[in-house]
Amino acid sequence: MLGRISWISIGIALAIAVLFPLLSGMSFHVLNVAIIMLIFILFSSAWNFLAYSGQASLGHAAFFGIGGYISTILARSAGYASFATILAGGCVAAFVGFLLGLTCVRLKEWFLAMVTFGFAVILQVVVATTLAETTGGWDGMISPRLIPISLDNYLVIEYYVILAATIVSIIAIYLILRSRAGLAFAAIRENEVEAQAAGINPVSWKLIAFTISSFLAGIAGALMVHHIGFISPEIFSAENSFWPVIYSIFGGLGTISGPIIGTTILTIVWDGLKELGLTYERFIIIGLLLIVVVIFLPRGLVSLPEKIRERLAQRKKG
Repeated sequence: MLGRISWISIGIALAIAVLFPLLSGMSFHVLNVAIIMLIFILFSSAWNFLAYSGQASLGHAAFFGIGGYISTILARSAGYASFATILAGGCVAAFVGFLLGLTCVRLKEWFLAMVTFGFAVILQVVVATTLAETTGGWDGMISPRLIPISLDNYLVIEYYVILAATIVSIIAIYLILRSRAGLAFAAIRENEVEAQAAGINPVSWKLIAFTISSFLAGIAGALMVHHIGFISPEIFSAENSFWPVIYSIFGGLGTISGPIIGTTILTIVWDGLKELGLTYERFIIIGLLLIVVVIFLPRGLVSLPEKIRERLAQRKKG
């Protein structure tokens, strides 16, 4: 159960999120960064959900991109983006994830990671060449906006829509992890052999986790392209696969709040460094931050309060 302090922290975080457009002064740039941050919180949470079941992926951009392309193609046919096209993108991503999972969930963590990475690379080439007539190839194509720019304060409306989608997804993840399924995932992650001896089918539960994670990644990808208004094969890039890994590890792997904290802090640092005129230097600074956290806080930033309490207790005893 969540403690009183945790509920207070959640309440404060939600209040800030709801009031953020007002706190930001309706700044276009700040709202744009906040929207992208929310989408990557959802994407990182999807990847972290997979990690919770003891699986690893270095190619989750594949499902991110599938969701984006399917939703865009359907939205262009309809003339506008809708929740139906976004859900369709997530469902197709989940179906592809299910098919891929059937062939590779028996693999150990990093063997699975390499398979997903290879799948994302292959998918990028196929979308850019074989399916170029439909996808626009490397030139990409326009994606209908989630909220028409003709509406007043369209970016604020879009912010709240994506905030709601992110909150609902995180609540769903929390409820799943608190259920019997969550116990099965945790058991498999800790010791797959013992879990199997206890009557848990690792393959079935891993496949379920892979499918759900793919669905959420597809939703995030659809939201991203409809926010930007454009999609190209670059959406399958290694960078988009690595960011959710970095965010989750930085914040706290295998925790609900880890991807939220990691994505929020690193997005602020990343954009702040950009405002200072730093370009390639940003990668060096982010890399150094990640190294420091991995060495001194291997459980991520979520463990920082506990570390501080331990240090204070040691000082009192000393």
